[in-house]
Amino acid sequence: MPKLLFFTATNIPLMASRLYSLHNKPLSYQCYEMEEVVWISKSEPDKYTMHTTRSWEFSGLEENERIVNSNNHFGHMPADLLSKARYGEQVIVGLLDSGVWPESESFSDKGMGPIPKSWKGICQTGPDFNSSHCNRKLIGARYYLKGFEQYYGRLNTSEDYRSPRDKDGHGTHTASTVAGRTVHGASALGGFANGTASGGAPLARLAIYKVCWAIPGKQKAVGNTCFMEDMLAAMDDAIADGVHLMSISIGTTKPVNYSDDGIAIGALHAAKKNITVVCSAGNSGPGPGTLSNPAPWILTVGASSVDREFRAPIVLGNGQRIMGETVTPSKLRRKLYPLAYAADLAKPGVSRTNASLCLENSLSPEKAKGKIILCNRGNNSRVGKGKVVKQAGGVGYILGNDKASGGEVPCDAHFLPATALTYNNAMKVLKYIMSTKNARAYIMPARTVLHTKPAPSVAGFSSRGPNVIEPNILKPDITAPGLNILAAWSGGDSPSKFSSDIDPRIVKYNILSGTSMSCPHVAAAVALLKAIHPTWSSAAIRSALMTTAGLTNNMGEGLSDETGGLANSFSYGAGYFRPAKAADPGLVYDASYVDYLLHFCNSGLQGADKSFKCPPNAPSAMELNYPSLSISKLVKTITVKRTVTNVGNAKSVYFFESKPPLGISVEASPSLLSFTHVGQKKSFTLTVKARSELLENKNSTKEYSFGWYSWLDGNHVVRSPIAVSLA
Repeated sequence: MPKLLFFTATNIPLMASRLYSLHNKPLSYQCYEMEEVVWISKSEPDKYTMHTTRSWEFSGLEENERIVNSNNHFGHMPADLLSKARYGEQVIVGLLDSGVWPESESFSDKGMGPIPKSWKGICQTGPDFNSSHCNRKLIGARYYLKGFEQYYGRLNTSEDYRSPRDKDGHGTHTASTVAGRTVHGASALGGFANGTASGGAPLARLAIYKVCWAIPGKQKAVGNTCFMEDMLAAMDDAIADGVHLMSISIGTTKPVNYSDDGIAIGALHAAKKNITVVCSAGNSGPGPGTLSNPAPWILTVGASSVDREFRAPIVLGNGQRIMGETVTPSKLRRKLYPLAYAADLAKPGVSRTNASLCLENSLSPEKAKGKIILCNRGNNSRVGKGKVVKQAGGVGYILGNDKASGGEVPCDAHFLPATALTYNNAMKVLKYIMSTKNARAYIMPARTVLHTKPAPSVAGFSSRGPNVIEPNILKPDITAPGLNILAAWSGGDSPSKFSSDIDPRIVKYNILSGTSMSCPHVAAAVALLKAIHPTWSSAAIRSALMTTAGLTNNMGEGLSDETGGLANSFSYGAGYFRPAKAADPGLVYDASYVDYLLHFCNSGLQGADKSFKCPPNAPSAMELNYPSLSISKLVKTITVKRTVTNVGNAKSVYFFESKPPLGISVEASPSLLSFTHVGQKKSFTLTVKARSELLENKNSTKEYSFGWYSWLDGNHVVRSPIAVSLA
C-alpha cells in the first residue's frame, strides 16, 4: 500500500536539532507515515487532553446481554434489535486512550465466538502486559509513546506502564462503556450506583491503542497528555488493523484548524475506509465557541445527564435542608459541626480568592480544624480541594458550583465526608454562613435516587458551538450521557486519580463525568448500527443518529442547560441520542470521502490526498450534504441543496415541515418527496430568508437563533437542526 508522510514537529523551530522518526527511518524531520498525506504541523504537550449502568437503560438500551425497558421515555429498544445486531459481536471498536486494565470482568471473553477473520492487528507486549492479556474480547492492544518521549525524555515507569496497561483509569472506563461485558453487582466505592454494568455493544471486540500518558512529576488528577504524532500513528495502525470504528475521548484544549489537528487528519483517512470516528466535544463549556473535534467527517458528542442522582443533603444550623450530591462513602457522626467559608480561613499572605478555591496550602490549619468548609469550584480539581480541606484539619467539605457550572453537579469519591451543590444552593449556604457568627451544619449520608426529573439536561462543562473553525458546519452533532457515569476502572490508580501515598483506595468500578464518557455511548450505538446495516456509510450512520435524536426531557419539556433554561443546538447538536430510533431513520443524508476532500479544499487547504486536485471553486461548507444546517452571517436570502436516501419503506411519501429560527423563513422545494424503492435518492433545495422587518431593524441581534426542519411520512420524523445568524 503506497504511503506518503505526515510531517509533525514537536520542537520549535521546525528544523530542530533533535530529529527522530516514529518508524525509525532516517528522515530530516520528525515524521509520521500516513497514507497519501503530506502535512507539516507543530505538536505540543498540552495541545491534546482526555475529555474526562444507568445511562443505557435511560437511553433505551436496557440489557440482559438485554432486557427491554418499556417504560423508558426516550423510546425503548425493540425486542429483536440487539439480537439483530448480535450485540455488536462482529464489530471491532478501536479505542484511543490511556490503555486498558485487562483483568476487569468487563473484558471477559467468556462465551464469545472466534475473533473476526478481518482482524489484522497485534497484541503488543510490554511490562505487566503479555499476549495472554488479549482474548476474544480484547483482540488487540498497542502503545505509542515516541512523541511523548521526544518531548519529555524516557518514560518514568513508576508513573505509567510502558505497555498497553492502563495506570490512569480513563481508558478502562471508556472501553467498558462502549463494549464492556455484562457484570452483575457492579458499583462504585461505597456501593453507589449498584446494579448491572454493561457496555452499549457488549459483544463487540475491542482494539486498544494507548496514546495518552502521565505528565511527568504531576498527579494524574491534573490530567494526562496525548501527543499528535502518537495519535496519528495509532490511527494509521487502527485503519490497517481493520477496525470498523474509532472511539476517541481526546481533543484539543482550544479549537485548531484542520491542518493543525491530528485527529481531524487521521479521521479523514479513516473516512476513506468508511471507518466511523466518534470524538468528544470537550469539557470547556459553557462558554461559546469552545468545542474541539469540529471536522464534519467526525461525529462530535456533547454530554448530558441521566435520571439518577446521588443525593446528600446538608442540614444547616437554622434547620434549613440544602440538597447536594456525592458518591463519597465517608460519613460524619450525626451532629452539627462548625461551618465556614474557605475564604475566611486563609493562611497569612494568601488572598481570599485563592483560599475560597481551596488551592494547595491556602487554608490555615488553626482556623480550619474541626470544621465543614465550603469551597468554590474552579482552578484545581474537585477532589483536590477536598484533599486541601482534609490536610488543613477540616472534617467535611462542601463544593459550591460557580455561576458558569450552574445546576450541573459531578459526583466524586472524596477523601472526607463531602457533598457538591448547584450554584443556587451554594449561594444559600454562603448566605447562611454570613448571617451568623455560629454557623453549623451536618452532611447527611448519600443515597442513590432513580427516575429524577428533569432529565436529560446538558452538562455545564460540555463544550459549545458555534464551530469557530467552520461556522457553517453545526457542531456538536449530538449529546449523550456524560454526567456521573459508572464504568470499569484500573487497578493501578485510585478513584480520585491521586497517587497511592495520598489515596490508597482501589476500586473495580468508578464514576466519572465528561464528554469522554458520552463519546463511547455514541460509539456503542454506531457499533450496533454497523452490525445491523453493514453497507451503510459512516455519513449515513451519523445522519441516522442525528435525525432521530430527541429534543424533550422526561417531563415532556425542551432540553435544559446548566442554568435550568432552554438549551440550544450549540449545546446538544441535533438532540439527545436514541439508538433504537436510529436503527430505522427512514431517510439519511449521505456523504462521500470526495465530499469531505472538497470541504477541505473550501477551507483553503490542499494536499489532504495527493491523488485529488482541488477544483478552482470548491463548494461552500453549507453545500456539504450534512444532516444539519448552519448559516453564519445571513444576508437576506440563501438557497442550499440537500439529498436524502430512502432506507425505510420502499414506497413512501415524505412531507416537509419546519419550525424556523425567529425572524427567518425556511422553505423546501419540492415540499413532497415520493420514493418507490429502497436506496432511491431525492434532492431538494432549502431557501432560508431573513424577514424584511428583521433586516430593517438596526437593533436586531447578530446572535444565532435556532430551529429545525423535518421530513415526515407518518412513521418517521427525519429532523435536522438549523442555526442562523445575521450579517
